[in-house]
Amino acid sequence: MSDLILTPNIDGVDDFYAELIATHEGLSDADSQALNARLVLVMANHIGDRATLSQALAAAALKS
Repeated sequence: MSDLILTPNIDGVDDFYAELIATHEGLSDADSQALNARLVLVMANHIGDRATLSQALAAAALKS
């Protein structure tokens, strides 16, 4: 089981944030939510480790 990294760990974090926001531009709320769901699934598949994914779900839900 690997520990979830919760400290900043993205190269060019501001650029990534801008790209993320730009990807949502012009989308309806429903389309934006669908994009987020697809992004979560793509990233979860890339991570692949269930224990890490469970830790991420708990962190996102603000549970310890």
